[in-house]
Amino acid sequence: QVQLVQSGGGSVQAGGSLRLSCALSGITTDSVCVGWFRQTPGKEREEREGVAFIYIARGTTDYADSVKGRFTISQDNAKNTVYLQMNSLKLEDTAVYYCAADGIRLWVGDTPRCDTTPFNFWGQGTQVTVSS
Repeated sequence: QVQLVQSGGGSVQAGGSLRLSCALSGITTDSVCVGWFRQTPGKEREEREGVAFIYIARGTTDYADSVKGRFTISQDNAKNTVYLQMNSLKLEDTAVYYCAADGIRLWVGDTPRCDTTPFNFWGQGTQVTVSS
């Protein structure tokens, strides 16, 4: 079965960096989107913010405006792992971060729209705390 196992995260001061990892198993195609989401206290699961996405078959990436230029999503196909490198962290980046995966559902022309994917497979979540 599909499994996503997260590692990384922790506490860091504002301006610092952290890297999250998401090890994927049980996925038999590369026509898959992987996304990183975050959930802050008081928000419901459905309100998780998608911050970064990658289409595995092409390495195509997409970012939320809130993290563009600071976060980088990448993949290591040999390790079946997707990473989220977070630099210049801000207090408002504090959240539980989740990775998620599912098959691509929407194309706009030749562009995969991973941000619209209804993700059904999720990692266990990891806390990221940014302090002043």
